Amino acid sequence: VLFFLRYRQLPDHHYPVIYQDCLNATMKFLKGAGAYGVEPSQVVICGESIGASTVAMVSQALAGRTNLPQIRAQVLISPVLQLLNLQLPSFREMKNVSFLTLDIFMTCLCRYLDNDLFWQAALMKGACILPEDWKKYWKWLSSDNISNRLKNKDQEPQFPGPFNESAYLETKQWLYIKNSALLEDDEIIAQLPEAFLVSYGYDILRDDTMLYKKHLEDRGGGGPMSWYHVEGGFHGCVVLFDRKPFSFPCSQDTTNGVVSYIKGI
Repeated sequence: VLFFLRYRQLPDHHYPVIYQDCLNATMKFLKGAGAYGVEPSQVVICGESIGASTVAMVSQALAGRTNLPQIRAQVLISPVLQLLNLQLPSFREMKNVSFLTLDIFMTCLCRYLDNDLFWQAALMKGACILPEDWKKYWKWLSSDNISNRLKNKDQEPQFPGPFNESAYLETKQWLYIKNSALLEDDEIIAQLPEAFLVSYGYDILRDDTMLYKKHLEDRGGGGPMSWYHVEGGFHGCVVLFDRKPFSFPCSQDTTNGVVSYIKGI
């Protein structure tokens, strides 16, 4: 059974509507899964891009709940998992790669979070984050967690920049855990269902997946974690898997990987 979820979208609906809609729909489905011929303990939730981010947040929200069946597994395809370090290698190296350029990424986020693009420069420099928050989260957000084989030899910029209080006051929601699944508490991480993470070689969000992968490994995620990297892939390619002649090898590669994983659990 494949259950496809639609949620309210921009320009009429802003943060946190996507998360709330998906959480409510998932809870309702879990409660009534039997009516669809589904074994409640075998539900896998899957998403791509912002949908994958929502899957991560819904999985965290439902982790350990005793009044609902537990999610069997979560599949995250090129998710947004943190909004703090926008100077990771993939953000700098892939900023002009289609279909998700850095400008498009920032525009969409600012619109969803109802922020003015005026603050983009401060957000990119990390100047809108309190120094004590950087101290708390830096060990999870640092590019030191990224494999050297995924980095080029360019010198990394000075980061974060000097704290900007005005930017902080206008963009505080960028730090909310419900917008950055990477920042969730250890207690929740330890109760998560198993995860299948998909990343692409030509994607500004590649390193978000790398950080979350290491995060789950180091902090002992509740279930097993698998990583599937498509070196020649780019953001959004999976949606073209059945759109010949516009499909790419990476589109089918992603689809095959996800299907194989789900069949194997």
